[in-house]
Amino acid sequence: MKGMKNIILASQSPRRKNLLTDMGVTFSVVPSNFEEHLDDSRDPEVVAKELALGKALDVAQYNPDAYVIGADTIVTIHGKQLEKPTSPENAKELLRLLAGESNYVTTGMSVVCINDNVRLSVATTTTVVFAPFNEAVVDEYVATGDPMDKAGAYSVQRLYGTLIDHVEGDFDTIMGLNTTSLAAMLKQCGIDAQAVVITADDLPKMV
Repeated sequence: MKGMKNIILASQSPRRKNLLTDMGVTFSVVPSNFEEHLDDSRDPEVVAKELALGKALDVAQYNPDAYVIGADTIVTIHGKQLEKPTSPENAKELLRLLAGESNYVTTGMSVVCINDNVRLSVATTTTVVFAPFNEAVVDEYVATGDPMDKAGAYSVQRLYGTLIDHVEGDFDTIMGLNTTSLAAMLKQCGIDAQAVVITADDLPKMV
């Protein structure tokens, strides 16, 4: 495809912005106003793709020439899809629920361009295994305010090695963009992008 493409990230998430930058993509940010609704009766990957597409379309309708990237991350435990915490007390409740258990982090991503009739979606899931509950660590973490804008009330960058025992899958899925899958979609659109390999050793530098 000819010429430079106008690329928009329909998210204010600092983690998504950093990952997309690390992929070598030049983009602007236009937050989506799409209203999210979780649905425990359906597969989280289906729901995450639907929400990611809704966010992308919400921004694309006002930017029909742009390639708009939408994303949504869902944390699921025992079949329950977790919202972002409503208060510090609720954040502690969610972290207590996750303690000593495996939860599943699903990130759905969509790339939409109305003028070029592009509508691509994909979802990936990573398993996060939590250590037993540690009240002192939870209290200290919640006091930072970090859990309040995150599904399931946590970020892997801050909790890996303390409240999080280990991860089975890709770290970037937990952080809000699976860069391997997103790079493949962008390349289908003629946009150069590189996957970002993140290891446990990288996490302290990404807090």
